[in-house]
This record gives sequence, C-alpha cells and structure tokens, in this order.
Amino acid sequence: MAHESFEDAETAALMNKHYINIKVDREERPDLDKIYQAAHHILTRNQGGWPLTMFLTAKDHIPFFGGTYFPRETRSGLPGFKDVLHRVATAYREQEEQISEFKNQMKAALAQTIADDIRTVSELDPQLILLASSQLTEDFDETWGGFGKAPKFPQASCLELLLAMHTYPNPTGDSRDTLRIVVRTLEEMARGGIYDHLGGGFCRYSVDESWTIPHFEKMLYDNGALLSLYAKTWFVTGAPFFRSVVEATADWVVREMQNPDGGFYSSLDADSDGEEGRFYVWTRDEVRSIIGENYDAFSKRYGLDKAPNFEGHWHLRLPPGSDDTRENDLSVTESIEDAKRALFKQREKRLRPGLDDKILTAWNALTIKGLAKAGEVLHRVDYIEVAEAAVTYIESVHWQNGRLLVTSKNGTAHLNAYLDDYAYLLDALLTLVEARWDDNTLSFAKTLADTLLDYFEDHERGGFFFTSNDHEELIQRSKSFTDDAMASGNAIAALALLKISYLVGAPRYHTAAERTLRAAIGGMSRWPSAHASMMQALMEYTHPPRVVVLRGDVEELKPWIEYAETRGVRRYSIPRNVAKWSNDLCGRVAIEGHPVTAYLCRGHTCSLPITRLKKFQQLLRQ
Repeated sequence: MAHESFEDAETAALMNKHYINIKVDREERPDLDKIYQAAHHILTRNQGGWPLTMFLTAKDHIPFFGGTYFPRETRSGLPGFKDVLHRVATAYREQEEQISEFKNQMKAALAQTIADDIRTVSELDPQLILLASSQLTEDFDETWGGFGKAPKFPQASCLELLLAMHTYPNPTGDSRDTLRIVVRTLEEMARGGIYDHLGGGFCRYSVDESWTIPHFEKMLYDNGALLSLYAKTWFVTGAPFFRSVVEATADWVVREMQNPDGGFYSSLDADSDGEEGRFYVWTRDEVRSIIGENYDAFSKRYGLDKAPNFEGHWHLRLPPGSDDTRENDLSVTESIEDAKRALFKQREKRLRPGLDDKILTAWNALTIKGLAKAGEVLHRVDYIEVAEAAVTYIESVHWQNGRLLVTSKNGTAHLNAYLDDYAYLLDALLTLVEARWDDNTLSFAKTLADTLLDYFEDHERGGFFFTSNDHEELIQRSKSFTDDAMASGNAIAALALLKISYLVGAPRYHTAAERTLRAAIGGMSRWPSAHASMMQALMEYTHPPRVVVLRGDVEELKPWIEYAETRGVRRYSIPRNVAKWSNDLCGRVAIEGHPVTAYLCRGHTCSLPITRLKKFQQLLRQ
C-alpha cells in the first residue's frame, strides 16, 4: 500500500483532504497494534494482519471502519483505496448519529475481549497440558512437519511446549510422540528454503506447506526463539544437524545483526534492488561459474538438478526425501562445503537487503536467551559473552530512571516499555545465569521482576496488562494470555516469576504467577493449544522440575556440572565466594572443608548438602 497508494499523488491528495493520516510502526507501538487488530476482528470477523488500515474518529480514536490491504483501484473483489476514502469521508459527514452509536458498541465489544479472558477457575488442572498437546498432535502435518497448511509459520511456542512434554510426567500419553513432532518439524524447516543454507538464520514464514519458498524477510525475534528451540532439541537428541543449524544461526546473528555497542538490530528486508528474494536466489549458470568442478555434487544436494522453484531461479533447499540430515549421513563432502563458502562469498557482493537498525528490547531479550542457551549446551563461551554484551547495552541505553524503554537507534532510546519487554528480558536474564552465574545479572532480574509487579500487575483480577499503569491513556488497556507470532507476555512473566521465586525466595513472585494462571485458566480450558506458553507456565507451577545448585571453586565444579548435564536438569553453578543471596536456592551455602557442595531441589524444597561426587551421581540417577 505504501507504493501503490501512499506514494501516489492522487491518492495522497484524497487522504490529506479528508483525514489526519497517522502511520504507526507496529514494532515500536505494539500497544496500538493489539487494540486495533482486536477492533478489526470485531468489525470484520476476519483474521487481522498487516498492513492494517483503520478509520478513527479524531477526538477519541475509536475505530468505526477498517480493513487490511486495499489496492489502489478496485480489483479481484477488493474495493479500491481511493473509493474507500471517498465513501468513509461521506459516511463520516452524513451518518454522525449512526457512527456515534456504533462507537459505543465498539467500546463495549473491546471491553468484552478482556472480560472473556478473565473467567477464573478454581483448579489449575495439569490435564490441560495434555489437551493442548493432543490438539497440536492432531494439527501436525505428517508430511512436511509444522502445523496446518500454507502459509506456514514456525510456531516456536507450540514446539517449545511439545519439547517440554518430552520430560513431563504423562500417564495417559506417549511423550516420545511429542519429541517426534518437534524433531520432524525442525528438520523439515532447516532442510527447506525458510532456512538460509549459505548464511544461517531463518526467514519469517513459508508461502508453501513444504517450507520451500519463504517470505524472505529475516526477523530477529524469530531467530532468537528458534535459536533457543534448536539448541534445546540438539541437547535432547544429540543430532549433529541441529548443532550445525544452531551455530550457523548464532553466527548470522553475531555477524549481521549485532551493532558495535552490543545490541541487535531488528530485521533484514525481503527485497533487494526492488525485488523480493533477489539476494538469495541463483541461476544454474551463476552457480556453475562460481563453484566449477564442484557443481555436480552441489546441484544434486541443493536441488539445482530439479526444475526452478522461484520465478525461473533456484532457491536453495535440501531436496525432499533425501536423508542428508541423519547422523550417519552428516559427513558432507569437502567439495560441497567449499562450494557453499564460495557462493556465500559471492553473495556478499550483491546489493544487500535493507536493514531495520532499530534495537527493540523484547526482540533483543529473545536473542539473548537464544544465545545463552546455545552457549550453555554447546559449551560456546563466545555466545554467552555476546549475550552478556547485549544485556550491557540494554541496561546502559534502554534502562533509564529505573524503567525500561522500548527501542533505540544510534544510542538514543525512547517509548515506555511494554509487558513483553519486561517479561522476555526477565526470562532471558534467568537463562543467562543458568549458562554462567553472574550476581549482577540476577540483581537486574530481581529489579525487573519488582518493576513488573509494581507497574503492570492487575491486582484485582490477576495477570498483567500489556501497558504500565502510567502509560499514556488509550481506548483500551489490553491483556491477553494467548500466543501470537511471539509467546504471550503473561505466560513468560508467569514462567519467569516462578523461576526467580525459587531462586531468591520472594513469595510475591510466586503469588503473582499463580494469580496469572488463575486469570488465564478459563481461556486455557476453552482453547488449550492457543495457550502453549501458558501451558509451560502451568507445567512449571504444578510440577516444578528438579534443579541442581552447585557451590564451590570453579575448577572443582566441572565434573559435577558435566554429570548434571547428562541428566538434563536445570542447574545453577554458583562460585563459592558469592554471598549476596541468603534465601532459597541462591542461599544454599558451600560447606567448609569440601571443594564442592551440591543440593537437589524441587520448587522451594532442597535436599541436605551433598559433598561427594559419587553420592551426587547416585541421587541424580534416581
């Protein structure tokens, strides 16, 4: 619409004659996006999307008409934008009474979207987790992985739940099936064209069900979430293919998305030189001229021996049905690796897609978590250090006067942060202290948790509003428990608050998490699979996992850490000399005269101190 309408002189003249025109960056103002997407659904009963075009009354900003894409001229059953502009302006002048009545109905309907989510249920039933898993299993695409038909999105939150189900006590189902769904989906995604086989990282979604042709935009938030998911899945399966995907994606983030001060940029455009995908696709002649004698092996491996798959060009993917990702077939020939390096080097000379260089707190948090998890399970200290550098950037630029800001560019931040910013960053910091203990990181996490409760909690009904209690006044203070393109902020807040409550022994964190689950449980009961992230919080609440706390000298801790890793338990390795924390897991002390002291904990309850490695190993096997 920007090219067709907003930049068209005739259309722009109509817009300026009849309207005050406001273009909103939905990534900087998700508070507005959430409100008007909900209003669009009320108006049309259709799913929303972008571009979103809403017509509001000037004094109160309440919408009375809207839609998503309008072409410049009427075509294919869609009204032309110029015609829409004329008709809405006429209705605004001539139907004031009807519009006023409709606005009252809209206000009531928007209020009901929040009320519907706040039906409290007394029992927090873990059986809902099985219902969510069952729904996702039914929607699973057995042929190509993922869920549903085209266009197909990664849906990382759903896959995170199913992966967690693999370790969750499941008396009525088979958790091996949930792992199968995760593994199959992640394999097919990383084999397909949604994954960049030369440079690493994932595009936003696939336009087809086989993951072959993506919308070529690369978003930071997708890659942060997928980095964590692939790292966890590699840890569970040990499949080398997944390790290679983790490392390539992490390397792409560091190479192309990190700014010199440590933060991460937001996205790479789909287009370059005015054409979508041009940066990524090839002709056979191009590839043959670049890689020479390696062409035959490479073309067979990446589909150039088949018909073109994108507008007369080839977009690289591993062919369907081949078995190259399996562990016993992972020894890719050096000739193919040479070819990939040569093609990547040549691709770097092309006109690059545009970079959105704003730095968003929530998206950075997802990436910090992904890098921290990748660094932990792959023993890549460099990834942990990159994550720590990003935290330093956020704390120095986005944390001002005891509050978070949403976005920055050129070192200047602005806009009051939202629930997602606080919840995701809190979750990322807790993941980072698992990867490598740092007292200051945990202190920052506790401050974030306190601020979250002080400014966002709904003290009457439970849960958290999307905007703070001192945010600018909008027509709705939204609150949602369902996942969308990213995990629900309420769910991540509940999950992170439970974790930090166990760590530092603050009852108010645990209470706030429980109240959030109780506020959400009505919606969770009606639409289990739409609340995948909230189901993970319910899992953490109803069945806290085993946690290992290790205290001792860094070198002495290594064999203890290595064995804890083999058992797949969450752990905190706290140096002997850290004495700041005195409560709960953090307060478990090192016993004098022993190089290492270990505790096995569940929730707020811990074992007696364990000072012998063999005893520790024996208890972990139970």
